Amino acid sequence: MVKAMYSLDTFYKSKQWQKLLEVIKMERVNDEGQLICWHCGKPITKAYDCIGHHTIFLTEDNVNNADISLNPALIQLVHHRCHNLIHNKLGYTKREVFLVYGSPLSGKTTYVNSVSEPGDLIVDINNIWACVSGYNIHYLKPARLNAVVFKLRDTLLESVKYRLGKWNNAYIIGGYPLIGERERLCKELGAREIYIESTKEECLDRLMMMDIENKKDFENYINDWWRKFSQIKTV
Repeated sequence: MVKAMYSLDTFYKSKQWQKLLEVIKMERVNDEGQLICWHCGKPITKAYDCIGHHTIFLTEDNVNNADISLNPALIQLVHHRCHNLIHNKLGYTKREVFLVYGSPLSGKTTYVNSVSEPGDLIVDINNIWACVSGYNIHYLKPARLNAVVFKLRDTLLESVKYRLGKWNNAYIIGGYPLIGERERLCKELGAREIYIESTKEECLDRLMMMDIENKKDFENYINDWWRKFSQIKTV
C-alpha cells in the first residue's frame, strides 16, 4: 500500500508520485535523448506536456494500492492531448481540472488550445478582459472594470468547483505567480497544476516581436510577474 492515504486529487500532487514520474522519465529517454509518447510515437518536447497515464484506471478504491498507482509497469508516458484521447476512447467519464499558469507570453493559452477538446471548459482571465472591455490586448485592463471581470471569473470558477454543467475537462489559465494562491485554487477546485516553463528573457523576446503599441506597459507586466513568482522545487 501507499504509505500515506490519498484521494485522487491529492495523489497527483504527492511527492511519491512526482518522484516516481521523474525516475520513469529518466529511465525511458531513448538514445537520442528523447521521451517518446506511447500513444502516438512522437517525441514529447515539453516537460509540462508529459503525462503519466495509468493503464489501470485509478479510482478512490485503488489509488492507495502501490501495486497499481506506483507500479512503473502500469504507467505510460504520453502527451497531454494523447492522454485525453485515450480516456475518451476508453469511455472514462472522470472530469479533470488543470490550473495552467506561467509568465505572460509563456504560451499558456497556446498550450491549452493545443490540448483541449470540444466540450472542455476554459477559464482564461485574459479572454474575460477582452470580452468585457472590447480590447484584445493583454496589458490593457481598465481598473474601472475590475469588479465585473473578477465577478465573472469567480462565477466560472464556482462552476468548476461544484462541477456545474456537462463540460468534460476544465482549464484555468492565469499568471498565478504566488504559491499560496495556486495551492488554494487547486485545493478548492480539485485541480492539477501545469506550469508552462519559460524564462523572462524568452517572454521579453516574444514581446519585442509583437506589433503592438506601448510595449513598455506589457514589459512592466512581465517583469512584475517574475518579481512575484515563487515555485515549490521538487527534491
